[in-house]
Amino acid sequence: MTLLAINWAEVGVKAGQFILSFSIIVILHELGHFLPARWFKCRVEKFYLFFNPWFSLFKKKIGETEYGLGWVPFGGYVKISGMVDESMDKEQMKLPPQPYEFRSKPAWQRLIIMVGGVVVNLILGFLIYAIMLWYWGESYIPTNKFTYGIATDSLAQSIGLRDGDKVMSVDGEYIDRFNKIPLKVLLSGAKTIEVERDGKPVVVNIPEDFAAKLIHFKTINFIDMRMPFLGVDSVVDTSAAARAGLRADDRILAVNGQSTEYFHVFRKLIQVNKEKNVKLDVLRGTDTMQVSLLVPATGTIGVYNKTPRDQFEVKEIKYGFFEAIPAGFVRSLETLESYWLQLKLIFSGKVNTNESLGSVISIGKMFAPVWDWQQFWALTAFFSLVLALMNILPIPGLDGGHALFTIFEIVSGRKPSDKFMEYAQMVGMVLLLGLMAYALGLDIFRLFK
Repeated sequence: MTLLAINWAEVGVKAGQFILSFSIIVILHELGHFLPARWFKCRVEKFYLFFNPWFSLFKKKIGETEYGLGWVPFGGYVKISGMVDESMDKEQMKLPPQPYEFRSKPAWQRLIIMVGGVVVNLILGFLIYAIMLWYWGESYIPTNKFTYGIATDSLAQSIGLRDGDKVMSVDGEYIDRFNKIPLKVLLSGAKTIEVERDGKPVVVNIPEDFAAKLIHFKTINFIDMRMPFLGVDSVVDTSAAARAGLRADDRILAVNGQSTEYFHVFRKLIQVNKEKNVKLDVLRGTDTMQVSLLVPATGTIGVYNKTPRDQFEVKEIKYGFFEAIPAGFVRSLETLESYWLQLKLIFSGKVNTNESLGSVISIGKMFAPVWDWQQFWALTAFFSLVLALMNILPIPGLDGGHALFTIFEIVSGRKPSDKFMEYAQMVGMVLLLGLMAYALGLDIFRLFK
């Protein structure tokens, strides 16, 4: 991989979406700590978006609080007087407690301050999902309405699935929303997929190590909807296809003489010819021509398929304002359950943890290469809920660790010493920073690999 092979325009768009999304999440998370701290008359010394070791990009003091923008885009923080946190201000903790300090407040108030960020992230994720459902609604093609069956990759084929199979059930359960099938296979340990093949039912057994293989090869969507390649809907202006002269409404009949009746076949043929010249048989109007082009290292040439919506039964769901509220709540619970199952899978020993970990680079790559507001808000809701779940884990250095010690104090009546809290915070921060550095190193290795 070389720097010249990177599409820097796409990187810029993805980075912009990532920074905006996490700025919204982090600012609101920190407000969840800041506001109850102020309500309970704690002094808040700093409120920062991003971390600021050695210097800040911007800072301004208003009242007792310094508001600022750091230069390390890994999160943010509020520094509350008298609280053992990531600032590790030991000198302040040596002094007698002051009435305005966190450590002087009753345990129940400290608990509310600590879980405030998690609560805000849960509410944010729920509200975004509810508003999205109210504004955009939902549309999907039910699993049993896939006219052309499924498209399979090599892993799917290795367990016995075939192009054109029609999924009937997973472990005997019909799943109406097709995108939930890969998740059920990956996270719930499904044993069988029942399909219809050539008009006959066929049971495909799923091996125990299949989830590990999916993660290893990063092909979670091992099956997809099979769609005919009806023609080019649009061409990306700066793409290899545009440079070769391809236009909207062209129909690509073959790649190097191999038929491309279905779009996933076309996509595979292009991907296997990365950084090679290919010949495309193209039908334009009534004329057939041959077009040559060099496939970029990305394995895509920049064409979109026409969507044959009239050949599928699309299920449209519209939500009124009050209907969207419970629907958004259900979507939030499903997201939290799915991510929790992913965490259990990662730490179960069934998969290689190194292949599952990712840093801000992996997160940034999840955003679309073009600015897509619907996907942007969907990812923002998802990451807000994930941040809430991760932060409430009872690990020193996280909000959940602080909350655990406070709950222990409320139940037992004994408050952990400041020295104990300092050591716990130090251990937690070392573990978390080490994990973040390790995940970043893995992502950098993957980029150059």
